[in-house]
Amino acid sequence: MKMKGSSITTLAPLLLRELVTSLFISADQSLINLSERYKLVQILHRLLVHTFFFFLRLLPSFLSSVLITPSLSENSALNSSAALSKSKPQAFIPNKGAGGSSIARALSQLLSLMNEIPVSSRKYQVVRSLAEKLIDENLREDHESLKEVNRVALSAAFSETLLQLEAAMSKQERRRVSGDGGSVSGSWTGSGTGPGPFSYRMRRVLRGLRSFREGASFVFAGDGGDGGGSEEKWGVELLWLAQKMADCGCVEEAEWRWGTMSNLARLALIAEPRLQGSLVKFSAFLFKQVKGIRNETGDDQHRESTMNMLTTWLPLLCRASNGVDAPVLSSREREELERVLEETIEMLGQDEEKEEVLSLWLHHFTSCPSSDWPNLQACYTRWCDVSRKLLLLS
Repeated sequence: MKMKGSSITTLAPLLLRELVTSLFISADQSLINLSERYKLVQILHRLLVHTFFFFLRLLPSFLSSVLITPSLSENSALNSSAALSKSKPQAFIPNKGAGGSSIARALSQLLSLMNEIPVSSRKYQVVRSLAEKLIDENLREDHESLKEVNRVALSAAFSETLLQLEAAMSKQERRRVSGDGGSVSGSWTGSGTGPGPFSYRMRRVLRGLRSFREGASFVFAGDGGDGGGSEEKWGVELLWLAQKMADCGCVEEAEWRWGTMSNLARLALIAEPRLQGSLVKFSAFLFKQVKGIRNETGDDQHRESTMNMLTTWLPLLCRASNGVDAPVLSSREREELERVLEETIEMLGQDEEKEEVLSLWLHHFTSCPSSDWPNLQACYTRWCDVSRKLLLLS
């Protein structure tokens, strides 16, 4: 918190100075044009310039006096909170877990910290190793109450990570949209042949506003981070959590939740290649798990969640980047996933469901010239043959 206060005191004057300077340049150009014709305006212009530079010199000291006071108050509040927490150590104990047991709270706390700590921190691997050790030891005990501890904690962590990933990707999309909307078109220039003086001044003002907004969000976020999270980090953690859920026998919940994330799937289509790679790997893992579950429990029990998985995430498999430095999936893994997808589609009970899935696949497969995977042509041909025979029989 001390770093945060000093960052505000140092950075805020610079950001505000750039914003005020941009606005002043816009107004100053108009006054220069008028001062060439009117003596009085020329005098006012000189007065305005001197006043402006005097204001810039006073700005840092003024903001320092304003910003330091809240920082001191904040430190006082922190000291009071620290003193209070010493008398209430239970405030640091998570209030989650199966049955409210200590081992459940410990696992929930480890998973929560793993979610928050940046992967670049040396503490991240320490926390992740502790969480993995605790999950594995609970499994080795082979007791139902400890299995339930694992299931509850992992399900809560999986849901939280999914929500954080979707929120972060939505925020990135809003930034892209606002960045595109901040550009000044040629219609502002007056001549239409290039950027005129008004367009230039408008860009300076908008750039100053964006710098102030982004810098302020950087400062008030604390020590320059996003709370230890990043889209790619959370994508990797989702796979780790789902693998642990499969070990604990609750991967069906991950399958169901993944199938309902239609907004996340839409955002994934325009995500960075590395994040797309993480989500492709995660989807491939879940599709393989779905096939195993369907073989064990029958065709009908998980049909709806299987349909959701297929219709939600097939577009990403068709359109995602295949990797720049190395392929996301090896050729063997791709062939295996193609077989899994074909078997999963053919296990769908109704012909209309197969038609919906295969039509969706064909649209995205043919719309993406840079990828020829997954190739479900054989599955599509078999479905056409069966549909033709059904029509003749009817």
